Amino acid sequence: MAAPTISLGMAPQAEAVRDPVCGMTVVPGSSGGGSHVHDGTAYHFCAEKCKRKFMQNPAKYLGGQTEAMDAVTGVKYTCPMHPEVERIGPGACPKCGMALEPSAATLDDTPDPEQRDFTWRLRLGTILGGPLLILAMADMFLPNMPIRHALGSTFFTVLQAILAIPTVAIAGWPLFVRAWQSLVHRSPNMFTLIGLGLVAALAFSVAALIDFLIVPIFPDGFRMHDGSVEPYWESAVAIVLLVLLGQLMELRARHRTGEAVRQLLRLTPQTATVILPNGKELTLPVDLIHVGDRVRIHPGERIPVDGTITEGSTDADESMLTGEPLPVSKTVRDPIRAGTMNGTGPIVAEVTVSSGDTTLSRIVRLVGEAQRSRMPIQSLVDKVSAIFVPLVVGIAIVSFLAWTLAGQLAMAVVCAVSVLIVACPCALGLAAPMAVIVGIGSSARRGILFRDAAALQRLSAVDAFLFDKTGTLTQGKPEVESIVLTPPFSDENELLALAAGVERGSEHPLGQAIVRAAEARGVAISHATDVRAEPGRGISGNIGGASIAVGNSAFVNAVGDVVVRKAQTVLYVARDRTILGAIAVGDSVRPESKAVVAELHASGLHLAMLTGDARLSAEKIAAEIGISEVMADVLPADKHTAVVDWKAAGRTVAMVGDGINDAPALAAADVGIAMGTGTDVAIAAAAITLVRADLRLVVVARERSRATMRTIRQNLLLAFAYNIIAVPIAAGVLVPFGGGFLAPVWAAVAMSVSSLAVVLNSLRLGRTVE
Repeated sequence: MAAPTISLGMAPQAEAVRDPVCGMTVVPGSSGGGSHVHDGTAYHFCAEKCKRKFMQNPAKYLGGQTEAMDAVTGVKYTCPMHPEVERIGPGACPKCGMALEPSAATLDDTPDPEQRDFTWRLRLGTILGGPLLILAMADMFLPNMPIRHALGSTFFTVLQAILAIPTVAIAGWPLFVRAWQSLVHRSPNMFTLIGLGLVAALAFSVAALIDFLIVPIFPDGFRMHDGSVEPYWESAVAIVLLVLLGQLMELRARHRTGEAVRQLLRLTPQTATVILPNGKELTLPVDLIHVGDRVRIHPGERIPVDGTITEGSTDADESMLTGEPLPVSKTVRDPIRAGTMNGTGPIVAEVTVSSGDTTLSRIVRLVGEAQRSRMPIQSLVDKVSAIFVPLVVGIAIVSFLAWTLAGQLAMAVVCAVSVLIVACPCALGLAAPMAVIVGIGSSARRGILFRDAAALQRLSAVDAFLFDKTGTLTQGKPEVESIVLTPPFSDENELLALAAGVERGSEHPLGQAIVRAAEARGVAISHATDVRAEPGRGISGNIGGASIAVGNSAFVNAVGDVVVRKAQTVLYVARDRTILGAIAVGDSVRPESKAVVAELHASGLHLAMLTGDARLSAEKIAAEIGISEVMADVLPADKHTAVVDWKAAGRTVAMVGDGINDAPALAAADVGIAMGTGTDVAIAAAAITLVRADLRLVVVARERSRATMRTIRQNLLLAFAYNIIAVPIAAGVLVPFGGGFLAPVWAAVAMSVSSLAVVLNSLRLGRTVE
């Protein structure tokens, strides 16, 4: 570990200095960021965030680099609508024109650069263009008090141009840039249509201004009753302001969807108290802490690392990971997890994984990656979008030609511009990504982690569930259920004391169950020596000069069976080869299993149990929870084969399990669902991880999946229905029949409303789980 730096408060200096992180000018002593000494030099910061970044990597910023130079540091950015687009450093997506976002989630809750840029442009556009819109609307709605005549036609026309041109040029500049990029990259998108519409409106308005002030250039078909040509300055301004407003609302909505990840990130402290080799303690950012370091965690503090307790004991609140409300007793050699809460006692722990690989970090990474992934249905949307923009341009051209041939030249321009604006495919592009982001984020808050969006879609189509038994439908923690004695031996506690004595050092789940039962009864466990274990058979040792054996009948040389329930695992206890009795150990059913199975049955799903346990034990558990189809005595390969066979029979299969032996089946299933308390192998093989060992989350995950797909279908319906209705009206097909048409300004309103409807409908999906 590198030698740590020490933070000191420095006296204020008269001269302003430069923050080495962000490059801002700072007056020492006057900002909230404070100072930091590195290699004998004091550095001053504008904010605490900059100070922390400097402490994590001084060399990066002392080399002259600032946060504006992310491209040099290798920070990856990706498009929220096209996650396959990645680049080093910020920029715009070449496919859709949207601003790229950092791939890795951060705690930064401030608006992104695009949102800040659009905000000031919208404000400037409102200040300049607002009066123009007021003048235009007043002239439109107050015919008895026409402002045009009050100001004079010349002054009114010039004033419109003076207000409109800087508004469209400055406030609308990003829209033109993205339209141009879409043409350069040959990827027509919403900004292509907006750019074409704006250029058409501006060109027509400038030509109208030249016609009015300099030389007539328009034929009579374009002129109004007073001989002038009506410009569309207010339409261009309204389009720019409405598009900026719509983009800002989408950006803020997307920012809200990242709150799920930020909530997870906030659970881990940013600093930890490290115990140095010389015994001194130093508070450091968690990113500077390495495997093998020792950290001190005080009562009431949130645990900053994944590690193992080396000193002290405590009660830890692990509800954020497990969902269990009761504190868990922790002592030396017990594991602790970052983000959980230290309760009653001070502890010292040794770090076992780096900060980027903690359980909580992996969850955050999984959620972020899943939110940026794509659903299979998105491919269909992309194909439609690829032909949509050229189709709309074609409709605009046909509309222009049709009205021109009809002798309505002004109507030709208006309809062509309106078609280009109203048909903006923004709502279509947002339909699936917005719902995916909200659906996966809301699921994560409930403890359901989807590996990608494809898993979210596939789960909605599942019609069959296969369940592992041990650790999934059952607690996975064997407990002593009964004790049967062989006369004349008659002391249950003594039997437990002897059995627990040889089992105390065993790691076998059955042996641990016997030790727990003895401790629960307050039995004084006997001391055993020469303990020897034979895997698959039993364990033996010496207690008080006698040979004690615990295991199956063959191991203890039993000549007959002790009567116990056939579904239980029987461990015989013998002293000097004489059977004293038997301990029946069973695995209790999870309290929610029966209700979950009943609910899935009620939904018309096919259920079955796959287990390596004996048939009698498996059938007992299945009958208790209501599963009729049981496959017992199966090996991991058999579970895999069962999944493949069910899929071959035409079923869409979800496999729910937790053990290494479930990994092949989890990987082969259409959707693998791993209990979060299971093995890392099972979790890695699964498409969905349940953070808490609660089967009810299987039902919730299915409901989240179905709700998300339902929302996507609603969004697509909104987008397609809007275009089917709006485009013909904008083209003027109703005018010959006495109907109306959409002026460019109202086309911009309609376009913004359609995008907003998709965004709000997607956000509603997140509120249904709160």
